[in-house]
Order: sequence, then structure tokens, then C-alpha cells
Amino acid sequence: MPLSPIATAVLAFVLILVGTVVGTLVRAKMPEHHLTGDSKEVIRLATALVATLTGLVLALMFAATRTSFEHTSSAVSRLAVEFSELDEMLEDYGPDAAPIRRQLRTDMGTLIDSIWQDDAAAAGRPPVARKSHGVGALSMIRELQPRTTVQTSIQARALQISTDISQTRLSLLAQPPDSVSTPFIVVLVLWLMFIFTTFAMSSKPNVTLAVVLGICILSASGALYLILELGLPFGGLMQVSNDSLRGALTPL
Repeated sequence: MPLSPIATAVLAFVLILVGTVVGTLVRAKMPEHHLTGDSKEVIRLATALVATLTGLVLALMFAATRTSFEHTSSAVSRLAVEFSELDEMLEDYGPDAAPIRRQLRTDMGTLIDSIWQDDAAAAGRPPVARKSHGVGALSMIRELQPRTTVQTSIQARALQISTDISQTRLSLLAQPPDSVSTPFIVVLVLWLMFIFTTFAMSSKPNVTLAVVLGICILSASGALYLILELGLPFGGLMQVSNDSLRGALTPL
């Protein structure tokens, strides 16, 4: 079972902190000439290289997860607009479409629970299979028997909107539960351990150094946590809100 973002960030913090402590202990036992002159310069250049790579990977991961998060948020907003437009079209169709409008509200609740499964579980609602859910109102729209030209036009438009809803729904359900690759996280944490280990080896331990390194480790772990949270658009603290969907259809 994959770790949650907060658990991963805490584990990364502990591992980097352990690396820093190891660096401090190693410095106390190493001959001084190993950390001065040419050796010191090589260590500085190697640390700068790994730090540059780490910063680049962090930036790329943040950009990728942020773009994916915004794309998902836009898809949810578009889905809310499509549901609202479809409901208005069915209202214009007339009383014959009233059962479809009621079914549309049922489909909306089921759809929300199938995507935001953590929220549904927290509310005590039974789990909904992500792949098995379909929009039942679509088949009911196909079965409408329009009696006027206007109703025929409305039915055609409603069918088009229903198809768009189905496509958007499938694109949301097809998203992986975690868009951040585990190997990237592992390599990133190893690089951070190396960086802070060499930092601790480069200077004799003191209170100021300990405070500064502690804040830097906390900042690095926090950045990792934010990236992992952005990779979970339907769970966690920064999930995409479903308020727009819930407010798209007013009660009948």
C-alpha cells in the first residue's frame, strides 16, 4: 500500500535528518586534511552538481503536478457547466423530461461519490465502483419521443451534451490515483540525503548550523509534501473541490 503524502514527507524528513547526523559523526572521525584543500573543492563541486539536479527535478515535478491539477480542476468545472446546461435543456423540453431530470440528479450524486471516494467513505456512503458507473439519463434521453420540431432540436442537443458529459466523466475516472512516480521520489530523497550529509561534513557542528540545517530539511520535506498533494486531485488536503458539481443542479 503506497504511503500518504504526509507519511512520505515525514519519512523523507527522518531519512535526510539521519544523513545529516551521519555526516556530523563522520566529520568528527575524519582527518582534517580530507576536508581541506583540493578535497574540499571537489566535495563542494559535487554537492553543487547534485543540488542543481535536485532543484531541477523538484521544479519539473512541481510543474507537471501543478499542470495536471489545473487540468483536472478545469475538467470538473466543465462537467458542472455541462450538467447545468443539460438540465436547462430538459426543462425547456417540457414535462415529459421531468423523470430524466430526477435521474440526472441521481447520476450526479453517484458520479461525485465514484470520483471523490474518500469523501463518500467519510460521509458513510457505500463505495461506488469507478469503472462501472454510467450516466443513466443518457439512455432515457434517447428514448424520448419528441412531438414538435423544437423538442426534436432539444433532444439532439441534449444527446450531444450527454455524450460530452460521458467523455469528461471517463477522462476523470481514468486518471491514476497517484500521478507522482515512486522512483522519482526515492532518487530525490537519496540526493537530498547526500546533499545534507556533505553539508554536515563541511563544518564543525554548532547550534546555528543545526538550526539552519533543520529548517532547510523541513523546507525540502515540505516541498516534497506539496508535490505529492498536488498529485492527488481527488484526495488529501488540496483536492479539487466538488462544490461546483453539487451546486450545478438545483433541487426539483
